[in-house]
Amino acid sequence: MSELLTRDEYVAIAKDLQFPCTAFIDGKYQRGSGDVLTTSNPATREAICDIAACNASDVDFAVAKAREAFEQGLWSKRHPADRKDVLIKLCKLITRNRRELAVMESLDSGKPIRDCELIDIPETINTIKWHAEAIDKIYDQTAPAGDDAIAMIVREPIGVVAAVLPWNFPLLMLAWKLAPALAAGNSLVVKPAEQTSLTALWIAELAAEAGLPRGVLQVLPGDGESVGKHLGMHMGVDMVSFTGSTETGRHFLRYAADSNLKKVVLECGGKNPAVVLDDAEDLDLVAEHIVNAAFWNMGENCSASSRLIVHEKVKQQLLERIMARIRDWKIGDPLDPANHLGALIDEAHCQKIVEYLKKASDATLLIGGEVDGAFVTPTVYDDVVMGSALADDEIFGPVLSIITVSSAEHAIAVANNTEYGLAASVFSANGKQALRAARAIRAGTVTINCYGEGDISTPFGGYKQSGFGGRDNGLHAHDQYTEIKTIWIDLADPADGDVVQGDG
Repeated sequence: MSELLTRDEYVAIAKDLQFPCTAFIDGKYQRGSGDVLTTSNPATREAICDIAACNASDVDFAVAKAREAFEQGLWSKRHPADRKDVLIKLCKLITRNRRELAVMESLDSGKPIRDCELIDIPETINTIKWHAEAIDKIYDQTAPAGDDAIAMIVREPIGVVAAVLPWNFPLLMLAWKLAPALAAGNSLVVKPAEQTSLTALWIAELAAEAGLPRGVLQVLPGDGESVGKHLGMHMGVDMVSFTGSTETGRHFLRYAADSNLKKVVLECGGKNPAVVLDDAEDLDLVAEHIVNAAFWNMGENCSASSRLIVHEKVKQQLLERIMARIRDWKIGDPLDPANHLGALIDEAHCQKIVEYLKKASDATLLIGGEVDGAFVTPTVYDDVVMGSALADDEIFGPVLSIITVSSAEHAIAVANNTEYGLAASVFSANGKQALRAARAIRAGTVTINCYGEGDISTPFGGYKQSGFGGRDNGLHAHDQYTEIKTIWIDLADPADGDVVQGDG
């Protein structure tokens, strides 16, 4: 784990950064044909650089180069151990440039530098390394076909994969898709969020330096209409992996239906519950987890615990501890490592949060609700009414809604009263009760007596409108970037007169 520098040291690094300002296509930086895209520092709203964005013609060119690279087999048919070596070298290059990448990520996204240094960069490296190490350790299978046949079940790379990224975790979400997609042998075309393109472009350059062949990884900055939609509709794209809002995710399903029925994997929104039952132990620790779950990354997190569903018997004690914890979370300049909270991504998103605060008059404000430019203080509402925006909507900001319950059954019913099902937490000293609650809650990841998303070895994705088609992380992520092929070999002796047939 890196030791944090001082604010002045981070500012000095920021002054020396060279920002990539063009697309990365066919192994090199190339100017896009679209409009200029100005990327700004969310904390100051000052321009960082102008990026030559891409349009449909650039998408066509990049997909053609990705297909060419795939068909040539310089990566797709490369020995698994060789692919592993390239990805491990990429990890080493990211490690060598970790400080600069962390500062660039903070400047581009408004994320606190402490999170970029201590979480995002290490997890990015770990994700790529984990999938790289898995490449030559995943075995194919044979089926029980009897003595007269051999049935082989083999994995093959899908082909050209498009990865469409969110702005809240630019580097880490890139790694979640890049690592398993490249490990499987695919060519990858990345569309970063238009607000946060910089680190994805630099990673593409580092991948080329690590030995990734031309055309295998390409990054196309641009807006959703010019780049994202065209990737979704493109007949030359075999799969789209998307992380973002449920609303946008629906578009990619439509694009697939209206084009070539490409595979689509969606990781979408959440309105995640933290359920605290009446026998929860160590309420200080519970409060620490709740505050982290609700306000980490300014609440701009699809797995944020934005609903606290708490039993009436422990509610007051827990709230006192939560209020005390929140006061320790400093907000301000993202390059100051003393700050736990940075800036919201842009003015439009900040205004969206402000509108939610204005509509919260039917609830009781306990703390927060203050807005200063791009900074919104951690905000907690009590007496939240079921069916209200605070109870139902994914606000995607530093807002925690409290709903009081009287039993475990009541808590589970409230937890499941949502169109989402991404993540949840249960706090209880009774192991059986906690496990029963975890099984009953309809969510892709349920943690017990902690907040989290598991780790790189555990699949991450959602039930209901939180996800579709697959999971990030774990070998499940590796599998979703492959096609499964059956190869049937007839071993029967023709003299026997029998013909081995399948069930089809």
